[in-house]
Amino acid sequence: MRVLFTTFAAKAHLYTQVPLAWALHTAGHEVCVASQPDLTADIVGAGLTAAPVGEVFDLEGGMRELDGILGDVMSGRMTPADVGLDMSEDRPERLTREYVLHVFSAMTAVTFQEHAQRAMLDDLVSFGRHWRPDLVLWDPLTFAGPVVARACGAAHARILFGPDLVGRMRATFNRLSEQQPPELRDDPLGEWLGWTLSRYGAGGFTEDMVLGHWTVDPLPASLRLDVDAHYVPMRYVPYNGPAVIPEWLREPPKRPRICLTLGASFRETALGDQTSPVELLTALAGLDAEVVATLDEHQLDPETPLPPNVRVVDFVPLNALLPSCAAVVHHSGSGTYATALAHGVPQLIVPNLMWDSMAKARAVEAAGVGLYLRDPGRVTAGDLRDHVERLLSEPSFAAGAARLRTEMRGMPTPNALVGALENLTEEHRGSR
Repeated sequence: MRVLFTTFAAKAHLYTQVPLAWALHTAGHEVCVASQPDLTADIVGAGLTAAPVGEVFDLEGGMRELDGILGDVMSGRMTPADVGLDMSEDRPERLTREYVLHVFSAMTAVTFQEHAQRAMLDDLVSFGRHWRPDLVLWDPLTFAGPVVARACGAAHARILFGPDLVGRMRATFNRLSEQQPPELRDDPLGEWLGWTLSRYGAGGFTEDMVLGHWTVDPLPASLRLDVDAHYVPMRYVPYNGPAVIPEWLREPPKRPRICLTLGASFRETALGDQTSPVELLTALAGLDAEVVATLDEHQLDPETPLPPNVRVVDFVPLNALLPSCAAVVHHSGSGTYATALAHGVPQLIVPNLMWDSMAKARAVEAAGVGLYLRDPGRVTAGDLRDHVERLLSEPSFAAGAARLRTEMRGMPTPNALVGALENLTEEHRGSR
């Protein structure tokens, strides 16, 4: 069969898809990855076939357009909920009809339409009708995926990169909408998708356009949100992009090793780091541990000397580094989070307050595999050091991380999933 993967142009979202794309390819299926031209080099660098569609997405430029709003969020002057960009809310008393309607209105306008359009949709539908995929696997923020699937009669499924915030918030939205009179059941996401489908003569809106015919979930069931959806579990297999293992990593550490990473996504946008890397390094300086910090020259102050226990590297594949680590301090990025889970490494999360970072932070602490800082905008060296010392000294965190690693290793690998995807595709292909 032909399988089309699609995501908006963000490397972290592509990297989640690469192992399954290769599993399908090596099983004999034709695989293609469609995204804006920004991502073409990364798709090809992963050894996959790329279909550039639409115009350059320019993630950094998009962040700059939102810089005022996001800057207020980062500084603490506003919360994501204030601007309708918080899908991680789970407190029943906050989840009113007004709240969830505000969320779907803002997310549809600011995120979902932006990621699907930017002149991508027309080109993607045109390519889909030419290439005729049997299955479309799409990033859960890239609603161009279900649209192109419907337009060319393909089965389609989401492939998650983290907790299913969209699924949980959509379930709440639908439940609260049913309590309203029909004339008051506004649905910004459904209305936009319905209008978009009609443009391509692809029928009307149905709920599978939000949740897929099914959902591939790389996280363990114990961390899954309580959503009534068809989840197909798949073991998370880390992919870090083209990488070389440095010589120093071949030697076992003489002291407990801590990885400090703030990820590449925010490094590559105008927002930069919300928490000062220099402050984080200073906080870790007094520990009897080796600190490996994945930072570049723009994140460091050339006037501030590095602590003697710190090694700074611009990039090192986390899949190679984390097995040697006793703890990881990070920003709640999807790849770092899942790779740490896969290798059983206790985590300290300094959340960036955007998208699912708080949901992951809370999940890590609830599962006993790590801790998180409640107020990342006001991190003190003492707080950070105390949290890391707890991860290193309290055996329960390593035990909890090992338990989740075992759970993940019991999940089907991408290769083992291929047969199930073939059957599901046959079941749903051509359905509306």
